[in-house]
Amino acid sequence: MLASEEAVTAWTDRVRAEYLEMPGLTLTRWQMRRFWLLDESLCNAIVDALVASGFLWLRPDHTYARIGNDACRAKE
Repeated sequence: MLASEEAVTAWTDRVRAEYLEMPGLTLTRWQMRRFWLLDESLCNAIVDALVASGFLWLRPDHTYARIGNDACRAKE
């Protein structure tokens, strides 16, 4: 089942808020699915939207972190 555009928008806003509320948060896609009880297609759509917007980036350890709030990125 494909995620609806409305669901993606609502969840993208919620995930963005969680990352803003918890500086240093890094999660894999699998961890996001468990943390927010998301199905795979919805999670993928949310992560893809947040990466495309420049809010999240994929770290070498396969976790997603907020851009601009990750001191480790400067070391790459």
